[in-house]
Amino acid sequence: MIPHIFSNYLRGRKSTLLAVGPMSKNCVDATIELSNKYNTPIMLIASRRQIDSKYFGGGYVNNWTTEEFSKYVKKKDKKKLILLCRDHGGPWQHNLEKEKKMTTKEAMMSAKKSFSSDIDAGFKIIHIDTSLSLNNTEKSKKKCLDRLFEMYEFCSNYAKKKRKKIYFEIGTEEQSGTTNTQEELEETLIKTINFCEKKKFSKPTFVVIQSGTRVLEMRNVGTFETPFRVENEIPAEIQVPKMIEICNKYNVLMKEHNTDYLSNEALSWHPRLGIHASNVAPEFGVTETRSFINILKSNNLNELVKEFLNLSYSSKKWEKWVINKTKITKYKCSELSGHYIFSKKEFKKIKNEAQNYLVKKNIDIDKIMYTSVRSSISRYLEKFDLLR
Repeated sequence: MIPHIFSNYLRGRKSTLLAVGPMSKNCVDATIELSNKYNTPIMLIASRRQIDSKYFGGGYVNNWTTEEFSKYVKKKDKKKLILLCRDHGGPWQHNLEKEKKMTTKEAMMSAKKSFSSDIDAGFKIIHIDTSLSLNNTEKSKKKCLDRLFEMYEFCSNYAKKKRKKIYFEIGTEEQSGTTNTQEELEETLIKTINFCEKKKFSKPTFVVIQSGTRVLEMRNVGTFETPFRVENEIPAEIQVPKMIEICNKYNVLMKEHNTDYLSNEALSWHPRLGIHASNVAPEFGVTETRSFINILKSNNLNELVKEFLNLSYSSKKWEKWVINKTKITKYKCSELSGHYIFSKKEFKKIKNEAQNYLVKKNIDIDKIMYTSVRSSISRYLEKFDLLR
């Protein structure tokens, strides 16, 4: 089932829907402002590390719990155009589940607690991702699908019990930077739709497709816009339309993840190719981080720059984004992980010290950071043909 709010953008003149990762409070505010200004629906896709329920201690984005995040967005979104979404919900998707080395049963129960809070808080789209595992024996396609169906049934029944309307996004694989095979996609859709029909559940709205996008460091290293042909791989401009044909056959929308850092030309091809929706997240966090660093550097606040870079680097949040630790500078690592520490008291101390100095120059740090991330989001709205 497809939310009615998307209809005008997916019929006739094609657009690609935008899903924004809430990397910071400024990112959330800018998304809401742009959505309301242009009367454009935008999905806010929160990972469990970014936003989670009070039971899990909230997340790194503004220290918001699921409940607090939902209330904040709903109050600020005057035109009701923002769709709250769970991104990569499922077992072992929260650090707590990994740290405690939970069994499959324990991790599934934990994930269900998180999904329950999402549904209670009014999240509309639930992405069930069962691709993670603590051991290889749990990573088979069959076991991933079995866990997917268990979560699908739980969320459907819980939403019905709470009289909430929810939509589903499915995707059981990490983004590899290559493309799916058509056989893989059709098999997943057939099995999922058969399950839904048997249980009398609504079929999924989105399916995540491997479209040749993957983010590492500050670039997209996937094959989507590579100028060279990749051995044993069908080019994205040929493969993606074929995948979309399969999605259209089953009336399910294609969702692309890791769209960050693609060129304007590559982004403008998304509506032309018929890509229904795309996720963007880390680019916005890095954009705002670099903006903060530039403000300090341009005002000769060099000691504060050092403090910030050291604080960011010591968080080690950059490690998951790095291609080769021996070939990247400490400075670049700090740029990659800056947004993860925006809510820490140590960062707030640095920022307040800088603002107390810059106010004499009539410089507003937050306004500049906000403008930078707003501009970055606007690029996607424009290239996806959403500014009507």
